[in-house]
Amino acid sequence: MEQPIRILIVEDNVIIADDMQSMLEEIGYEIVDNVIVYEQAVEVLKNNEVDLVLIDIILASDKTGIDLGKHIRENYNIPFIFVTSNSDRATVENAKSVKPNGYLVKPFEQQDLYTSIEIALSNFISVVKKGEESQEEEDDKLMANKVLKDSIFVKKQHLYYRIQFGDIQFIKADNVYLEVNTVDKKFLVRSPLKDYLEKLPQNKFYRAHKSYIVNVDHIDAINSKDILINETLIPISKEFKLFIISAMNS
Repeated sequence: MEQPIRILIVEDNVIIADDMQSMLEEIGYEIVDNVIVYEQAVEVLKNNEVDLVLIDIILASDKTGIDLGKHIRENYNIPFIFVTSNSDRATVENAKSVKPNGYLVKPFEQQDLYTSIEIALSNFISVVKKGEESQEEEDDKLMANKVLKDSIFVKKQHLYYRIQFGDIQFIKADNVYLEVNTVDKKFLVRSPLKDYLEKLPQNKFYRAHKSYIVNVDHIDAINSKDILINETLIPISKEFKLFIISAMNS
């Protein structure tokens, strides 16, 4: 069963706070707590899992809802919505300084509350996902085809595997991807075959065919048209056949 969205209400008007809680619970949200001052909210956030915070800007304490918004931005990666009766320019400008995920003006209906929460959550998740994807792209650029003295890093799913050059048997071009075959694994790499060949030791790896790079140490057999590596028949060019025969006879 899907976990309900956990919401913290920070509102110093008890009647409004209770109405909000009733509205939210009727929709299906889970209320983590319903508090009236900054200090209580900080304590709840520290000790509970919270998905979103609804914050009144004016609270019954020296610290305001904007102070709480700043605290959340600095310490938690969760969205919050200001819920206030103040919509004057100065209040809005002050609220914008902590980048809330929504701004709901009282009085409001249940549908207004629901819409504000769902849009805030959706936008927040999209931004987080985009940020994660951007970071992953940066990692990919940093690690993609990273060459060490005796090995190369190849990505598979979310891990970068270090492959010893000696374990690579052959590499097959397949459209924009390369299939890197080792003794017991296959990896897909996005790279032109020619560029990948330049990353490999020149005394071991050769372009055997327009679509293949092979490690000569893994060649098991050869005929006039093919070589055999680990029971895989690989076509070879005329030039490569002459090279292998010459190397065998030298």
